[in-house]
Amino acid sequence: MSGNTQPFAAHLQPVRWPPPHVSQSLPPSPTGLDLLEDIGTLLPVHRDQEIYGQDDPAEYCYQVISGCIRTVKLMADGRRQVSEFLLPGELFGFDALDRHDFAAEALEDSLVKRYPRRAVEALTERSMPLSHKLFHLTTAKLRQAQDRMLLLGRMTASERISCFLLQMSDRAPAAAQGKIELAMSRRDIADYLGLTIETVSRTLTMLRRDGTIRMFKRSRIEIRDRAALEALASEPRH
Repeated sequence: MSGNTQPFAAHLQPVRWPPPHVSQSLPPSPTGLDLLEDIGTLLPVHRDQEIYGQDDPAEYCYQVISGCIRTVKLMADGRRQVSEFLLPGELFGFDALDRHDFAAEALEDSLVKRYPRRAVEALTERSMPLSHKLFHLTTAKLRQAQDRMLLLGRMTASERISCFLLQMSDRAPAAAQGKIELAMSRRDIADYLGLTIETVSRTLTMLRRDGTIRMFKRSRIEIRDRAALEALASEPRH
């Protein structure tokens, strides 16, 4: 992965809950996932630190408590593909088989909860609510993969970036009111959307000039005209 990525296991230690730097008013676990609470371990992850590597054994699965995580794959020719950006409350690593196809890295200082896979599988066999929850998670991942194939295979650069901004806005807390905090870099966005960094920067600048978005700084964007962004995300072919 990136040159600054650090090994995970050698540096991280479990922490008490709740740690002093994290809000104690986190949302409750979704239905079914509360059964995992007793087998989870909270682990802090520093920016650019690797949680697990590409092709590592899938011994654990995770939930994001705070911060942002990316999953990435380095291809044989040296190119990098970003698969997901994971936000607080979201799960990852549950869909792996024996090994992780993608590595997971922290985009910023984050906190994750780690669950032993064997314990999760044992609980799933005994609990129908948990089994249903993880089944729906797997189904949602498949649907996201299908949407991603459409995005990468059929959409223009402006459509891809417009869709990305709309998706990030929809996943942001309701209190954000159209403001998006982007922990990921322009390179991360480019590798996620299958574009160049220059194309991402040029398209964001175009959206800013048109008044569709407002850029406070590199990491914060406000959607000023959602209807215009939605129109761009589905612009007709000629």
